[in-house]
Amino acid sequence: MPAQSHRALTLAALLSSMFMAAMEATVVATAMPSVVADLKGIEHYGWVGAAYLLSSTVTMPLFGKLADQRGRKPVMLWGISLFLLGSMASGAAQDMLQLIVARALQGVGAGAIQPISMTLVGDLYRPEQRAKVQGLFGAIWAVAGISGPLLGGFLVDALSWRWVFYVNVPFGFIAATLLVTSFAERRQGTEHRLDVLGVLALSTGVVCLLLGASGSHPVVTLPAALVTLGAFIVIEQRAAEPLLSLPLLKTRLMATSNAMCILLGAVMMGVLNYVPLHVQAIWGGTPTQAGTSIAPMMLSWPLASVVSGRLLIRFGYRPMVRLGGLLIAAATTLLLVPVAAEFGPWLMRLCCFALGLGLGFANTALIIAVQDSVQWRQRGVATAVLLFSRSIGGAVSVGGLGALLSASIGQTEGRQMLDELLRPGPKTIGSASLGAVHDALAGGLVDVFRTLVALAALAWLATLSFPRTTQSAPSTPSGPAQ
Repeated sequence: MPAQSHRALTLAALLSSMFMAAMEATVVATAMPSVVADLKGIEHYGWVGAAYLLSSTVTMPLFGKLADQRGRKPVMLWGISLFLLGSMASGAAQDMLQLIVARALQGVGAGAIQPISMTLVGDLYRPEQRAKVQGLFGAIWAVAGISGPLLGGFLVDALSWRWVFYVNVPFGFIAATLLVTSFAERRQGTEHRLDVLGVLALSTGVVCLLLGASGSHPVVTLPAALVTLGAFIVIEQRAAEPLLSLPLLKTRLMATSNAMCILLGAVMMGVLNYVPLHVQAIWGGTPTQAGTSIAPMMLSWPLASVVSGRLLIRFGYRPMVRLGGLLIAAATTLLLVPVAAEFGPWLMRLCCFALGLGLGFANTALIIAVQDSVQWRQRGVATAVLLFSRSIGGAVSVGGLGALLSASIGQTEGRQMLDELLRPGPKTIGSASLGAVHDALAGGLVDVFRTLVALAALAWLATLSFPRTTQSAPSTPSGPAQ
């Protein structure tokens, strides 16, 4: 950086970017039932989220590596630009296919924004300072967590679901402007080679894995995923500058953290996508009510991050990780009560609040622990790998749970009636037919949340393997960007 005083403006750019990403998580999830009712195609419900998660997942390791090789700033600016283009295209979509493609483009941008934002925090602040800065990111997530679902519901009710995508534009513009004017990164003179074969193998493997998890020709796609991901490992062992450092991934800290992030991503995205659907389709709630059902989760997550960021300095990483895993497992299990017994919205909100606490404790400790264990030249890819694991868990979860739900609904006629069930206003289909679809969807959602309980239990078990201490790597607060 040209001067230490510019660090505050750079942080403001990162906070604006993360606010945009936080709004994306809550606003879009709230609007999805209305999107399906307008564009039709309940069988593609999971793919709208999966396309975003897939493209961001595939590109995260690539952007993390490019940030280590070429610098953080240019990668971040490309990510913001692509995210905004995808947002505008999503808002203008005329059918589900267009929306899925636009969401994929938006996801490519997010593949740069999410890991590079967290990497820059690791560059700008020492570990003890980094934990406190999590409080600022927590405040951003709190504001977005409260306003996102409410704003999403308001925009859908008052204007159109399309505006939940257009709302990203001002925040992206502010972030890009601040980053250009406040952060000057010194380029390194060393030439680097991009691991193209590794990128292709990993991308192909992840795509095949998601297709197989979603029920699309699993006899073909799952073996193809196994073969291509195996080829990726061979390629990485021989590459001069591998996309992912295999020795780094083999450490106990990284292995346990990645396993936890996969499971946490699966639970998080499952709840974000299917709680609003349950509220609207089963309870007959409005988009605003669907938004308030998940808002507590997005509020408690940053609150726990603030507390965790301070406590881990005193108690270490492992207690925070284990506490988070325990809260996640307990909250997800309790969430089955309002889903299966239709016990009212307040218990659902309480469960989402507890789930957010668990996610806040666990994720904050995992990210800081991993960043503290590597040097500057590996920090970008190490951070990206964690978010990659969380995203791939979410992508496989959303796709797989969507396939499970679609199978419960049945044939095309049932899906068409479900579109009618989600549409606000008077129904044009007889009550008996709608009742049958309602019951089928309710049973399918119970199966979805039972699966999430199993995943949350596995996440808690993974916390038992988290190491007691981490070996800190020597580094400066801002690396080469002096």
